[in-house]
Amino acid sequence: MKVFLDMVGCRLNQSEIETYARQFQQAGHEVVEQSGQADLVVVNTCAVTQAAASDSRQKIRQAAQAGAQEIVVTGCWSTLDPQAAAALERVARVVPNGIKDDLVLNVLQAPPEIFEREVVEREPLPGARLRTRAFIKVQDGCDNRCTFCVTTLARGAGRSRTEKQVIADIQAALAGGAQEIVLTGVHLGSWGRDFGAPLELRDLIKTVLAETDMPRLRLSSLEPWDLDADFFSLWQDRRLCRHLHLPLQSGSPTVLRRMARKTTPESFLALVQAARQAVPGVAITTDVIVGFPGETEAEFGEGKAFIETVNFAGGHVFSYSARPGTAAARMPGQVAQKVRKQRSAELHALFAAAAGAYVRSFVGQELGVLWENNAAYGPAGWRMSGLTDNYLRVTAYAPQHLWNQITPVLLEQYSKDGLFGIIQV
Repeated sequence: MKVFLDMVGCRLNQSEIETYARQFQQAGHEVVEQSGQADLVVVNTCAVTQAAASDSRQKIRQAAQAGAQEIVVTGCWSTLDPQAAAALERVARVVPNGIKDDLVLNVLQAPPEIFEREVVEREPLPGARLRTRAFIKVQDGCDNRCTFCVTTLARGAGRSRTEKQVIADIQAALAGGAQEIVLTGVHLGSWGRDFGAPLELRDLIKTVLAETDMPRLRLSSLEPWDLDADFFSLWQDRRLCRHLHLPLQSGSPTVLRRMARKTTPESFLALVQAARQAVPGVAITTDVIVGFPGETEAEFGEGKAFIETVNFAGGHVFSYSARPGTAAARMPGQVAQKVRKQRSAELHALFAAAAGAYVRSFVGQELGVLWENNAAYGPAGWRMSGLTDNYLRVTAYAPQHLWNQITPVLLEQYSKDGLFGIIQV
């Protein structure tokens, strides 16, 4: 059977479809790069915003239009609205998040023993979902109660995978040639706290670094209240990528309280300063929501000023999207769409300027780049694109195909198109 896997949303969704790919392959099936080539299509959906839910429905419709005979839908949107998902054309099954880890077993009606054979090495997904980085799910669910977030409703309570399970997945990825491992979860920083003998995320990181020989280890999003200054001592191991994504959501203390975020601007700034002192050159990026219910012009201005103070290396800006079932959706003072759009534009410009300044500060330095893709071969060689450990996007010409290799690059110049480097032989 030929299987096509697609998703909308976060790195956790990417991790899950990579796991499905390995399981289908282990059962003797082929993963293909286009839905029109497949007998079975699996779509992992998202509901974090209205736009993500809409994109999820569109992915399913596109698979049906491409001729897929059977579509299996899972993920956050279909868990929250299973009837709407089931009503879409060619959808044969809706798998809720609570049992999605057994999706392949259930679809194939196979016994668990099928996956107890020798572990199959990871093969990067073909097509648009191809990634050199291997996303490893270490945790699912969340016990926070941020008032805007629908993910807790869709994913349930926090639960951790064991160190043994995580190491097995990493070894499979390394056996398949992965040069970079990304640990991911809904609430990554809570890993291990639900064990009978509680552990901390730093314990998992130490184990992973000690028991594997991966070239790079990257962490996905971390809530700031899960960290302390001592956490950054882990970066004494140079394999840890110098990139921290710390969601702020707002720089206004009153908005943060309405969001039920367990941080303050002061504590967030202290954490950032500790990270920068311990990890020179670290890229600190964030998420910010504009137009949260009740957000006044004064609160927005306060938040904007704080973002300028932190001087992030980049950030994602989201216009508040009311999600059914969340506390924020019932709050008074819903901000007009026109105002949200204007505030979003202001912060996009602010983050773009900050990101540009951060990138330019590395011109003239030599850094390792993991090459992710390439354009057509031309007179100057392969035009390659890849990422440094601190998440700088670099373009360079290579005399040979370097996909999934890490090579030193002299970062020569910066323009509106990004960093351009010269590969060092």
